[in-house]
Amino acid sequence: MPQSLADQFRLQARNNAWSNARLSRACTELSPEAFAAARVSFFPSLRQTLQHILFVDRRYLADLTGPGRATVNWAELPDTAAALGAAQLGTDRRLIAFCDALDAPELTRVVMIDRGDGIDYRETVYAILSHVFVHQVHHRGQAHAMLAGTSVPPPQLDEFFLAQDAPARDEELRQLGISVPHERVG
Repeated sequence: MPQSLADQFRLQARNNAWSNARLSRACTELSPEAFAAARVSFFPSLRQTLQHILFVDRRYLADLTGPGRATVNWAELPDTAAALGAAQLGTDRRLIAFCDALDAPELTRVVMIDRGDGIDYRETVYAILSHVFVHQVHHRGQAHAMLAGTSVPPPQLDEFFLAQDAPARDEELRQLGISVPHERVG
């Protein structure tokens, strides 16, 4: 059981990376045309949905770590499933490293968010991280539904770090180069 909120965010960051990798792996089985095809959802394709996830993750990480979101550019996002998956994994690793360094005072640090609309947004680190993880789940669910309308079966994405899933999960995390969480079952 997590001993602190920081521990919970460390687990969520790993679960997030695991789910993103599973979704990415499924999307690479699609043809480029099927990946970019118009579908019914908030964003009109799997490609644009995964680009949005990556874009938002990078913007919030920029807010949390410095130089700020103005350095993140949509036009520079990859547009193939494989390249998007690799870019997302790199961003997920950065998010894990950020969460691994968290302590209680850092969680309550207030971060300035510049959305370019002239409003001075200020949020705590823990509120931003909570939003990032919910945002990910929301859009991964949309991508999962879109994938269900293709020839590629959607992957299992709704698992968390249950002890029963440890063997498969831990091996997948190792393959991604992500350290395995150490949970206690009591």
